[in-house]
Amino acid sequence: MRIVAGRFRRRKLDVNPGLVTRPITDRVKEMLFAHLESEISGRRIADIFAGTGTIGLEALSRGAGGVVFFENNRRAFNLLKQNIDRLGVDEETLCWRVDVRRTSFRPKGVPHLLPFDVVFFDPPYRMVEELRPGLPLFKSLLRLGQSAVTSTDALLVLRTPRDARFELPPCWIPDRVLKPSTMEIHLIRKQKMDEQKEDGI
Repeated sequence: MRIVAGRFRRRKLDVNPGLVTRPITDRVKEMLFAHLESEISGRRIADIFAGTGTIGLEALSRGAGGVVFFENNRRAFNLLKQNIDRLGVDEETLCWRVDVRRTSFRPKGVPHLLPFDVVFFDPPYRMVEELRPGLPLFKSLLRLGQSAVTSTDALLVLRTPRDARFELPPCWIPDRVLKPSTMEIHLIRKQKMDEQKEDGI
């Protein structure tokens, strides 16, 4: 696995073997970032279910202002840290080993990395069915909608299997869907939540 474009172009990344993570192919990365070209430069990125960091590090290579990586699997997390060390981007990133279904998405001590402008949200396919009201993953998207976590016009990038059925909280409004291979990549815009809804999360 390698970085496709930008200042770290062609640099190799370690990936986790097996089925724990699903690294995105170079072809799909090129297609995705072509659609996101105007969204990345100088922006603060959250790479959620980051695996070994292939998406967040691609964004950083293409000019993102900083990335917070959220990953809970020990093996993937260790490889993620190795990739960050190899590229020498410790000061531009934070690795947070945390359960995405329970975290606040608000790491302490890194105010320059918050709120997020672009959120890559790439759950294991089996978890996509948890995107229904009342379930933990749905509540995670509610927390991501809070003003202290994401900026007013934040973009959510959600990868799912083709024709997956799921629901989004009202703070996230579908914009476009890309359909490479057997997957769908949903580009979703944040809609401002009123204070009452935010306080009730």
